[in-house]
Amino acid sequence: MSVIPPTPFPAPVPADQVAFDRAELSVLLGLYGRMVAAGEWRDYGMSFLREVAVFSVFRRTAEFPLYRIEKRPRLRARQGQYAVIGMDGQVLRRGHDLKTVLRVLERRMIRTVE
Repeated sequence: MSVIPPTPFPAPVPADQVAFDRAELSVLLGLYGRMVAAGEWRDYGMSFLREVAVFSVFRRTAEFPLYRIEKRPRLRARQGQYAVIGMDGQVLRRGHDLKTVLRVLERRMIRTVE
């Protein structure tokens, strides 16, 4: 039995799955870093499915995600492919531009710091 050492790069996403591109991940991880520095978030997880890519953020590792940032390319022409969804399943913001959609989370951070 041979052990394959882990690689520093994630495995490529199959063509039939939705994924975040490099620019989107840069925006998401930038926000994540700011929220970790503020003490709001502690962990994240990513899921790549056939119709949706999900970036989930957690306050603690062993609980439900505080927020889910979803990318659904099928909604690109309608409501916008990006959405921020709260813990209770409520859509907090939906739109075509990821940075604009994520502003709802930065405003919440400002309110908790004040």
